[in-house]
Amino acid sequence: MPETQSPALVEPDPAWSIPRLLAERVARDPDGTLAERSTGLGGTWRPVSAAAFADEVTGVARGLVARGIQPGDSVAIMSRTRYEWTVADFAVWAAGGVSIPVYETSSAEQVRWILSDARVRLVLVETAAHAAVVEQVRGELPELGEVLVIDEGALDRLTETGTDVPAAEVERRSTATVADDLATIIYTSGTTGRPKGVELTHGNFAAITLNGVAGLTDVVASPGSRTLLFMPLAHVFARFIQVLCIPSGAVLGHTPDTRNLLADLGTFQPTFILAVPRVFEKVYNSSEQKAGTGAKLRIFRWSAKVAIAYSRALEQPGGPGAALKAQEAVAEALVHRKLRAALGGRARYAVSGGAPLGERLGHFYRGIGLIVLEGYGLTETTSATAVNRPELTKIGTVGPAYPGASLRVEDDGEILVRGPHVFRGYHGNPEATAEALQDGWFRSGDLGTLDEDGCLRITGRKKEIIVTAGGKNVAPAVLEDRLRGHPLVSQVVVVGDARPFIGALVTLDAELLPGWLTSHGLPVMDVAAAAAHPDVLAALDRAAERANEAVSRAESIRKLRVLPLDFTEANGYLTPSMKVKRALVLQDFAREIDGLYVDTRDAGAH
Repeated sequence: MPETQSPALVEPDPAWSIPRLLAERVARDPDGTLAERSTGLGGTWRPVSAAAFADEVTGVARGLVARGIQPGDSVAIMSRTRYEWTVADFAVWAAGGVSIPVYETSSAEQVRWILSDARVRLVLVETAAHAAVVEQVRGELPELGEVLVIDEGALDRLTETGTDVPAAEVERRSTATVADDLATIIYTSGTTGRPKGVELTHGNFAAITLNGVAGLTDVVASPGSRTLLFMPLAHVFARFIQVLCIPSGAVLGHTPDTRNLLADLGTFQPTFILAVPRVFEKVYNSSEQKAGTGAKLRIFRWSAKVAIAYSRALEQPGGPGAALKAQEAVAEALVHRKLRAALGGRARYAVSGGAPLGERLGHFYRGIGLIVLEGYGLTETTSATAVNRPELTKIGTVGPAYPGASLRVEDDGEILVRGPHVFRGYHGNPEATAEALQDGWFRSGDLGTLDEDGCLRITGRKKEIIVTAGGKNVAPAVLEDRLRGHPLVSQVVVVGDARPFIGALVTLDAELLPGWLTSHGLPVMDVAAAAAHPDVLAALDRAAERANEAVSRAESIRKLRVLPLDFTEANGYLTPSMKVKRALVLQDFAREIDGLYVDTRDAGAH
C-alpha cells in the first residue's frame, strides 16, 4: 500500500510544553509585539509585547489558582474569537489546567455534555447570554463551580483575585508541565452522534508548531509575519495557529465578528491568512457580484480567466509566454491588485483547510498573487497532517506529509496517519480509541490517493461513499465541492445510495442571491421563490453539468432539487465547523429525495 513521510525538522523533547514555548518567546524578544488588539476606533490596533502578554497570562493564571484550580483540572472557554480567548487559554495552561473549548453557538444540551464529560470546574463565557445557557444545565453539573463572564470583566476579576498567589506558584506549575501532559480536550462537532472528546497533549502542540515554523518559515516566520484569526478558536485549526504564532514570532490579531472581516483585514494587513474554502469562494463570488454588469463584469471575468491561465502556465516548462505575461500585467492593473487590497494588501499566503478548495479557485488566487496552500488535517492530528509548501505546491492536492508525519493509503483508499502530532485517545472512550488508533496509526476515515511526489489528494469520506443500484461507488465530495463553487449555491448534498442514478439536494446562498438576480435581469425574490424560478433552476442545471465534468457518466448528477431553505447551524443541519449533518438531511428530506426518482425516464437535471 502507498506510504510516504516527511522527516521531522525538530527532534521531540519530553520537556516540551506550551508554557515553555511562551517563556522562550519572551526570553528571545520581550519587547517585540506578540499580538495587536483592536481599539474599536477607526480600525486602529494596539500592540501588546510578548512580556506584557505573558504578564497578563500569569495574572489570570494566579486568579485561577486562587479559585481552586489544581493541575489537571478542566476549565472551559465559551466565546467568539477574541484576544481574551487567547489570554484565557494560555492562563489555563500556565496554571497546569486543561482547556476545554466550547463553540459559542452551542446549545444547552451540547454544553451539558461537554462540561459533564470533561468534568469542568470553572467556565469562562463571553456574554451574559452564554452564562444563561450554562445556567440552564447547571443542575446536572455537580462539579461545576463558577461561571465568569468576559464582557463583565472576568479576566480583570481573576487577576485581582490572584494578587495573593505567588507568581512563583504559576512558574512552578508551568515548569512542571511536560509533553505527555494533557493540554486540551476538543469535542469534535460530529455530523452524527454525540461529540467525542479528542485529547491533545502539550507535546502534540509543540511538535506540530515547531515543525511548522521550521518547514513553513517563509509563510509563518519571516520578518513581519502577521495573521488575523477569524475562525472559531473552539476549532483545532485556529487553535493550532494561535499556538504556532508563539514560536514563529508572528503577530496575532483577532476579529470576533466576520461581518467586519474585510474592514479588519484592510487595517490589520495580515501577511498570511487561514480560512476554510467557503471563505475563498465567498470572496471570489462577492467580488464578481460587485463588478456589476456590462463592461466591468466582462473585465472581471476576463481578468479571472487570465489569472487561472497564468497560474496553470507556471506549472509548464518555460512558464507563461510573453503574450500571457502582457495580459497578466493588464489584469493586474485593472483587477488583481484591487482584490489583494481587499485582503489587506500584504497577504502573500493563505492556508486553506477543512474541505477541498477546488483547482479553479486555487489557480485563480495564485494567479492574482496570493498563494493558497491547501492542507488537510483533523482534530485528532492537532490540525495539519499534510500541507502544500511554497517550494512544492500542487494545486488540486493537499500537499505532502507535514514535517514529522507519515501517511499511508490502504487498499480501500482510507488514509492513515502517524506522527508526534496524533492525539493520545478519545476522552473516556477506550472503544473508540482502540478502533481509531491501531499499530501506531490513526485511521482517519477519509479516502485519498498519493501521487508520485508523495502529495495527497482527498477523494471523499469512507462512511459517505454512495453505492448506486448499478453497483457504482461514488464519493460525493468531488461533486459537492465543485457545485458549491457557484455563487447561487450555499450547500449541496449528493444522494443516490441504492438508487438508479446520482441526484443532489441544493440550498441557495441568501446573501449572494439578490446580486445574482439583479445581474441576470431578474426581480429580487426570497429564497423560497428563487428555489422554484425557472431561470434559477436552469443556471443550477448548467452548474451541475460543469461539476459533472470531473466524474464519469455513472457518477454524474442527473437531477437536482432546490430546497426552499438553507442548512445552518441554527436549524441543526450544520455543525459548528460548517459540515453538513448528512444523515439528518437524508432523514428529514427523504420525501424530496424520493421525488428525484419518481420518474426515471427523464434523467436530465431539474
